[in-house]
Amino acid sequence: MEKISVLFCCMGNICRSPTAEVVFRARVEEAGLAQQITIDSVGTHDYHIGNPPDLRTQRAAMGRGYDMSMLRGRQVEVADFSRFNYVLAMDNANMAILYRLCPKEQRDRLGLFLQYAQKHKQREVPDPYYGGEDGFERVLDMVEDAAEGLLFHIKNKHLSNL
Repeated sequence: MEKISVLFCCMGNICRSPTAEVVFRARVEEAGLAQQITIDSVGTHDYHIGNPPDLRTQRAAMGRGYDMSMLRGRQVEVADFSRFNYVLAMDNANMAILYRLCPKEQRDRLGLFLQYAQKHKQREVPDPYYGGEDGFERVLDMVEDAAEGLLFHIKNKHLSNL
């Protein structure tokens, strides 16, 4: 059986991409597909390598039942583009960085995470880092929406025989 891998990417890997990782992992586990789908997150910058997610991010996530305390920030590597089927950026700025780093033959793996959202029309997850607590809740709303759409897409495209 084909194993699918998804990598979420933001700037520092302490707010948006770890949120996407834990939310999507929860959806995948609920669907009984944890053995078929691998999930990770990274940042394009090296600001927070080895650090846990931002405490505000963790609080907001925990309020919805997502525990991300075990996650640690890491920076994207060129090898990630061959390891992951989907490399999904949170915004256009990080998408541009990924595009520059990604070998040409693997650029079809790149995309914006919110392209899978059903309820949200915007295609960029805003960075909540410099805002108030409500920004972290808004990110969770967007990420939960896109996670549902991404799982639907993967099930239909890759795992329809299950």
